[in-house]
Amino acid sequence: MERRRMDAALLVLLLGHLAAALEVPLDLPQPPTITHQSPKDYIIDPRENIIIHCEAKGKPHPSFSWTRNGTHFNIDEDTNVSMKPHSGTLVVDISGAKAEQYECVYQCTARNKHGTAVSNNIVVRQSRSPLWSKERINPIVVQEGVSLVLPCRPPAGLPPPIIFWMDNNFQRLPQSNRVSQSLNGDLYFSNVLREDSRNDYICYARFPYTQTIQQKQPISLKVLSHDPADERKPTFLVPSGPSSSKTVLRGQVLEMECIAEGLPTPDISWSKVSGELPAKRTYFLHYQRTLRIVNVSESDAGDYRCTARNKLGTVHHNIHVMVKAAPYWISAQPRNLVLAPGENGVLTCRASGTPKPSITWAMNGIPIENSPKDLSRKVEDDTIIFTDVQTGSSAVYQCNVSNPYGYLLSNAFINVLSEPPRVLTPANKVYQVIKNHPALMDCASFGSPIPKITWFKDSRSSTLDGDPYILHDNGTIEIHTAQAHNAGKYTCVARNSLGKEENHILLEVKEPTRILKQPEYKVVQRGRSAVFQCKVKHDPSLVPTMTWLKDDGELPDDERFYVDSDSLTITEVSEIDAGVYTCIMNTTLDHDSASAELTVVEATPTPAVVTEQPDPPTDLELTDQKKRSVQLTWTPGDEHNSPIMKFLIQYEDSLHHRGHWHNLTEVAGTRTTAHLKLSPYAHYTFRVLGLNAVGLSRPSFPSRVYKTEPAAPDENPTGVQGLGTEHDNLVISWKPLTGLQSNGPGLHYRVMWRQKAVNSDWNTASVANTSKFVVSGTPTFVPYELKVQAVNDHGAAPDPAIAHGYSGEDLPVAAPNNVQVMVLNSSLAEVHWDPVPSKFIRGHLKGYKVYYWKERSLHKHNPHHVEKEILTFSGNHSHGKLPGLHPYSLYSFNVRIYNGKGEGPPSPTQEFETPEGVPGAPTSLLVTNTDLDSLTLEWNPPHVRNGRITGYTLKYQPVNNSNELGPVEELALSANETSVTLSNLRHSTRYKFYLNAKTERGAGPTISQETVTIMDEAMPASPFRNVNSSVGDDGALISWEYWGPEKSVYVEYKLQNSEGEEEWQKELVNGSQNVMLKGLKGGLSYRVRLVAKGHHDQPLHQSQELLVKVPAVASRQVDIATQGWFIGLMCAIALLILILLIICFIQRNKGGKYPVKEKEDAHTDPEFQPMKDDDCTFGEYR
Repeated sequence: MERRRMDAALLVLLLGHLAAALEVPLDLPQPPTITHQSPKDYIIDPRENIIIHCEAKGKPHPSFSWTRNGTHFNIDEDTNVSMKPHSGTLVVDISGAKAEQYECVYQCTARNKHGTAVSNNIVVRQSRSPLWSKERINPIVVQEGVSLVLPCRPPAGLPPPIIFWMDNNFQRLPQSNRVSQSLNGDLYFSNVLREDSRNDYICYARFPYTQTIQQKQPISLKVLSHDPADERKPTFLVPSGPSSSKTVLRGQVLEMECIAEGLPTPDISWSKVSGELPAKRTYFLHYQRTLRIVNVSESDAGDYRCTARNKLGTVHHNIHVMVKAAPYWISAQPRNLVLAPGENGVLTCRASGTPKPSITWAMNGIPIENSPKDLSRKVEDDTIIFTDVQTGSSAVYQCNVSNPYGYLLSNAFINVLSEPPRVLTPANKVYQVIKNHPALMDCASFGSPIPKITWFKDSRSSTLDGDPYILHDNGTIEIHTAQAHNAGKYTCVARNSLGKEENHILLEVKEPTRILKQPEYKVVQRGRSAVFQCKVKHDPSLVPTMTWLKDDGELPDDERFYVDSDSLTITEVSEIDAGVYTCIMNTTLDHDSASAELTVVEATPTPAVVTEQPDPPTDLELTDQKKRSVQLTWTPGDEHNSPIMKFLIQYEDSLHHRGHWHNLTEVAGTRTTAHLKLSPYAHYTFRVLGLNAVGLSRPSFPSRVYKTEPAAPDENPTGVQGLGTEHDNLVISWKPLTGLQSNGPGLHYRVMWRQKAVNSDWNTASVANTSKFVVSGTPTFVPYELKVQAVNDHGAAPDPAIAHGYSGEDLPVAAPNNVQVMVLNSSLAEVHWDPVPSKFIRGHLKGYKVYYWKERSLHKHNPHHVEKEILTFSGNHSHGKLPGLHPYSLYSFNVRIYNGKGEGPPSPTQEFETPEGVPGAPTSLLVTNTDLDSLTLEWNPPHVRNGRITGYTLKYQPVNNSNELGPVEELALSANETSVTLSNLRHSTRYKFYLNAKTERGAGPTISQETVTIMDEAMPASPFRNVNSSVGDDGALISWEYWGPEKSVYVEYKLQNSEGEEEWQKELVNGSQNVMLKGLKGGLSYRVRLVAKGHHDQPLHQSQELLVKVPAVASRQVDIATQGWFIGLMCAIALLILILLIICFIQRNKGGKYPVKEKEDAHTDPEFQPMKDDDCTFGEYR
């Protein structure tokens, strides 16, 4: 007993050491540690390669082996299996094998010379998604009101499938407290209704691993409603009987269901007989039919009751729940131990379960009872105690905790090392905390024996121990409430028996972020603007970010929402903008937030108002005055019924530009402050103007003068450039600074220059009141580096950037060499030359110019030409083309280079000849000696011959009166001919002639001419034949045949007996053979003729006149007897009379069949009156 008490005391003594255990750095010797492995129950996709993970670390790096179903798995013998390099992970290539072959139990072993670690037993099973068995499902016919179960019975899959019911259109079937799905997938009806009839109740099973969906054959349901169903009290369909039991494992999900039938539909409720339902872990599903409790614990065991009730009664069912537990860790699982020689330690494997699990130990994968004896080691149930360990005792211990519901396997090593301290926290790490918040500074370390950590601050006068410092076992020091004076430099020192090491830590304490002005509750009329202010104070060294939320969500993506640095503006507010708005100011360390509600109300109808520009702002004040900035505040003027959209801030600098106001900045109309950035050495006066929809207000009264102190210039002149105006100078110019940019008095410029590519010092000159400086005596066209620096009485601007320039140019002194010409065709040549070396250019190369001119044509008839042309080729070209040359000509040319100063000397003049081209058109083509069947053509040669004329080509063809062309005749004529006589032509026919000249290069353009041969005397003089007329309702139709050459043909007409010289009316009828004359007056006669006119509208031919008589048009008087409406009216009257006669006849014969005289004798009533006219009979008078 005493020995047991001593061991227990030793155990308590060592617990502190256990809590302080650390990871061993990987550069130190250590046994293997498994870092990653596949899950115990490993379900794989059969379509993909199988990957069984096993990763481990150690020093030296461990080697790996595997067992399969408890025996050694020789990976080399299986060609489908490979192991990843530097890893124990197995990869099974299933392209050459079936996945079923590898459904086994696997265990990985990682070993090095310090020990062996093993993985869990990994059970590999492939997922399965089997097809539904084929079945024939008969239609279901039931009476309305009865209960019904539609079975699903999906195929068993791995893992089990997810069940849902849908129709043919893949729409989920509606469920309710009357119709719902059970946990096993069946569809339950507490009672059926007529609307449940349908033929597409389909159960679907989705298998999650393979992402496949299988469907059952559709079920057809028909509900009959012959007689109304009787109401009945509830009974349970699931579960059966008054009670049942259920077992669930700790930590899993408990699901219980009660499905009842009845009419009306029963309501389901749940309760726990032996206590209360756990509110935070309890959920009711499927319309209260399912009770789900998540993360089950032992306290959830007991009796549960489900109750089904309707108006006819109540029924109960009790479910007894038993909670079992697979093994689980009570405290942390065993942790690695690092001990120095001679130290003591403890490995604890403390777990629980229901039923109580058994615990077994192994060392390096071998049961501990079969391992070598070690006097420093003692096993007591769930604990191994190590006493006075020595080098060489390193090993990996396995703790296995198991019961019928599962097991836990944990590896923990003991590593015996002698190692001086090392601090693992990075050196000079900076910690930032907010004032009045906790500060935690780490000093992670490693050593064996475990180092002791001490902390110092700044001068290291004493260790930090006690209030306000809390030192944790892992070396972290904590300040519970950090203050500004806690900021500074901290030092942590790690010591053990083998040495010490220290590290420095920096702590910064920041001011908290606070919202000084919170947004306020607002009631805004629809269409107006709402502005929420959110002014924040934060530590200046932290970067703030302002975020606005609406109803805890993002602001709408709407341009009406405008976020400023300290406000949110919503314009044209509508009802959808109502809600709670929150401003959140975030920094990297903390945040603050505030909220306000916006209520939108209808705008109150008001009479039309007159809007005006706003009144000027007032009460200008300058605050927060700094060297280069100031804060300007003001009070807005009256808006005059039009909201101010923005404020314009202007300034006057009375020191440099008195009396002139300049725009400085603009701010939103909701702002009344502006932070203004200023320049040194200025006397500022500010004023503010407001702008609304009407216009700008008058300026406010100026603020007081704010003078900024002078300073050295901030910037240097811009636009620095250098170029020469003469061949021996350099002009340096720049854009001078303005008075406001000078920043102080005494502004001048320090001009610096030196030759580029020459190691020389800068030359310097100071100038004032100018923007250029001339350097004389420079070499011609040499590159220079330039700088211009602004300087005033308070210092110089920053070192200026280097600009580049060149001294003055001079004319080039060399001409291009190796000039050659290549004639490409009769009008294009290409000139080539060698570029002029840069040393002879003496300036910026602008390009080359080719001077060329036509000396003369190679044809003896063309005169001499000396008219020079110039083609310019910009840039560093070495060739160029000369277009537009005259064929068959002699040209001269030379080439010159030019720079910014001018042209250089020309190259030696050269000549070239252009080849022949096609000639131009003959100068003229005339028709002479026209006869009945012949004529003569005369022409002059082309003015532009472009070579030697080798002949002419003449083509001609007839043209009929419809301008259609006839067959073409062609003649080849010699070069010396200038006329030709054509015979055998048709008389009275128009001909068209085409003539062109030819050279060796080809034929040139044509010249054309038309003429008509003389008419045959036997033919009538007039070209018009068969002129006829006919008169119809639409007018007089005139038709004819025309055989003349003229194109202008008219029809002319006028009255037969016209008085005086009435002009002929005419219509142009070119290309036509008839015309309809409209608008002729009836009863009159007209003279009509056809006229063909030539040039200048002179009549050449006319036809004989026709006399056209237009008949008179009969007066169109309306004969009412032939009008349809009149005939219809008469028929209606006749029908009405016939009907009246029939009625009278019927009335007349109502008295009987005896004669009138007998009727009179039988009725001797003295008051008898003759029948009235409206009885349709004649009365009898006595």
